[in-house]
Amino acid sequence: MEMERVKIAQRITWHGFFVNLLLTIGKILAGIFGNSAAMLADGIHSLSDFVTDFIVIIFVRISGEDRDKNHPYGHGKFETMASLLISIALFAVAVGICVNAAKQIFSFMQGNALESPSGIAMIAAVVCIVTKEALYQYTAKMGKKIDSPVLIANAWHHRSDALSSIGTLIGIGGAFLLGGKYTVLDPIAAILVSLFIGRVAYQIGFPTVQELLEASLPEDIENEISTLIRNTDKVRFYHHLQTRKIGNAYAIDVHIKLDRDISLVEAHDVATDIEKQLREKYGKQTQINVHMEPLGEDGHA
Repeated sequence: MEMERVKIAQRITWHGFFVNLLLTIGKILAGIFGNSAAMLADGIHSLSDFVTDFIVIIFVRISGEDRDKNHPYGHGKFETMASLLISIALFAVAVGICVNAAKQIFSFMQGNALESPSGIAMIAAVVCIVTKEALYQYTAKMGKKIDSPVLIANAWHHRSDALSSIGTLIGIGGAFLLGGKYTVLDPIAAILVSLFIGRVAYQIGFPTVQELLEASLPEDIENEISTLIRNTDKVRFYHHLQTRKIGNAYAIDVHIKLDRDISLVEAHDVATDIEKQLREKYGKQTQINVHMEPLGEDGHA
């Protein structure tokens, strides 16, 4: 099942890779021959997709490998690392676009004329918007279907490209149709797009940083886990609940208190029951460690 998930993720990523290849070539050429700095910047943005696609292809395959001696909890965090690298790539692109556009605006404010873009750049922007949004919908749908955070992150990269082109289209359209002083709309649009891309980078990167730093699962999920353990037959108390995320899997450690007079077999059955319930709720890949302890002689924890 895991290898099938990996194959699906890789196939979808390769589809995106070849679409990005065609779009990038088209946008860079349109930016050059259409005299549009915004479109050229948009083309450079698309170049980052190649980097992230390769990251996804490599890391998703690694994350799908079975546990081994050096990775007893599996390779899920390779997928988390891939999401973080995508976030860093997006942020770097956002900074680059913003700096380049700011230089053009500063030049315009000093009295230098900006060259007006042509209709070629507008057509390229429209084609990119439609294509990349379709690619986002396809990738995000499959990412949710196979529960792949890195595939969903890459889908957002596709959408950021589409939204980048929307801003580009607005800037190019205003500069092309109005001309004169309105040519500055081209770099202004580029700055607005860079801010959006930076926001997406944060939304992808922050959760992955938390995961790599072993942050606990969200409070609502921990409450679900607590309720499940508390309602398990023969569990008197529980404590030291620790949770974290490993790739697309949860890791759960907990100590449970049982009556002192029950047999080892009964205690083992209780722990097995908890593990079964948790895996039914959160998936077979859930990592669970249940430590059993006897109640105090006075019947208190």
